[in-house]
Amino acid sequence: MTVTEPRATAALLLVSGAVLVVSALLSRVSARSGIPLVLGFVGLGMAVGSEGIVGYRLGEDYGLAFRLGSCGLALILFNAGLQTPTTMFRRYFRPALALATVGVVITGGLVGLVAHLLGFAWLEAFLLGAIVSSTDAAAVFSVLRAGGVELHERVGATLEVESGLNDPMAVLLTLTLTEAIEQGGTFHATALLGILTDLGIGAVAGLVLGRLAVAVLRRVQLTIAGLYPVLTIGIALFTFGFTTLIHGSGFLAVYLAAIVIGDARLPYKDALVRFHDFVAWGGQVVMFVVLGLLAFPSRLVSVALPGVALAAFGAIVARPLAVAACLLPFRYQPREIAYVGWVGLKGAVPIVLACIPVIAHAPGADRIFNVVFFVVVVSAALQGSTVRALTLKLRLGRGMPRARRASLEMTATRPLQSELVVFEIEPASAVVGVPVAEIPFPEGSAAMLIVRGDELVVPRGNTVFEPADVVHVFCRAADRPLLELLFGKPSAD
Repeated sequence: MTVTEPRATAALLLVSGAVLVVSALLSRVSARSGIPLVLGFVGLGMAVGSEGIVGYRLGEDYGLAFRLGSCGLALILFNAGLQTPTTMFRRYFRPALALATVGVVITGGLVGLVAHLLGFAWLEAFLLGAIVSSTDAAAVFSVLRAGGVELHERVGATLEVESGLNDPMAVLLTLTLTEAIEQGGTFHATALLGILTDLGIGAVAGLVLGRLAVAVLRRVQLTIAGLYPVLTIGIALFTFGFTTLIHGSGFLAVYLAAIVIGDARLPYKDALVRFHDFVAWGGQVVMFVVLGLLAFPSRLVSVALPGVALAAFGAIVARPLAVAACLLPFRYQPREIAYVGWVGLKGAVPIVLACIPVIAHAPGADRIFNVVFFVVVVSAALQGSTVRALTLKLRLGRGMPRARRASLEMTATRPLQSELVVFEIEPASAVVGVPVAEIPFPEGSAAMLIVRGDELVVPRGNTVFEPADVVHVFCRAADRPLLELLFGKPSAD
């Protein structure tokens, strides 16, 4: 080690720390302006990169970017699965699956046709279409949750479940088309069977490993509470890696395994969910900053025209047509179809997938990567910044949910038969104007805390519930349906 090594290390840590601090502070800018956080993360990467202010060189290490991106996406999908209730998943699984399979193929095919008209060879054009065909889970969750968009259940659930399911299809199509290009343009029909097999293996592996993980988490009592998050991260990474090695879709497996785990009663469950939310956000920051480091602004100028054209066509024509074809059979309303069609956000996943042909040294791979990067930036800026306004315009939700001033959290070393449920009282709720003493709480249930604006109210017999109250109710799981009839749908924390 040279004498300058400590200073170089300190400088790297200084830049890394500054990037993380700025990334966190960008959330306030995003919430107020509607500009997606992902653009800020990518911009930070470009500012730190070789053509930016800092001038840090990643060395065009696309292999490193792909590995970091895959790991980050696996953790993001695991977090998404933990926060997807099984009842919601089952209710909207069929329309979301249609979007994640048929919708991806239609979108990729239409974009591929236009890419060919813009000068790409047929296989390269369809490869480009496959790369940008899926809705990005990180981008959707970033806009909907960090942006404060609160949607009606059917639309929000369809978007979230679709974004958790459609990445595997895009990944498999990208790998298949890249292999076809490597083989001189030969495309075998058996590749389609391989895609279906990968999806099937991924689904089975995810469900099986999810159930095994639940058994482990229930029976193994760790002496140190801080090791539970270590265990669940290990489960997520093991599920992804094992499934991929047995030729299944690791992304699908990790998402389904997390849904199974999230539906179970586990020790420290609330704390685990919060921890994985932190990990997912950290993964997003790392993914987008690293991908920003790979971008060279000077190279993006030459692909500006095809990039803008493909981004606009995908957002305005290809994605809406695919969504309409998939959702009309399920009797979605026109405004719901229009909304889901527009919120087909692109994010880090297309850029990660664009690394695959570059790593494989496929012809035209560098140009494809630059076009994909441009498409992602335009998509995030154009679609992401209009999501909140469109939500209000189509009357599909509200733009900003009320901020939670305080909350209770119950942490236990073993699964309990009771739980703490949070309700946000709507004006039409049955309990509005009713004193606590007159609420027919089931035996063993009680209101523990009311958050009213900036005040904390201890529920007494004569305390009257008011609209906008946030009520924390302790109850048994079996009594939750009755409480939902009284208070309404539980509030997301």
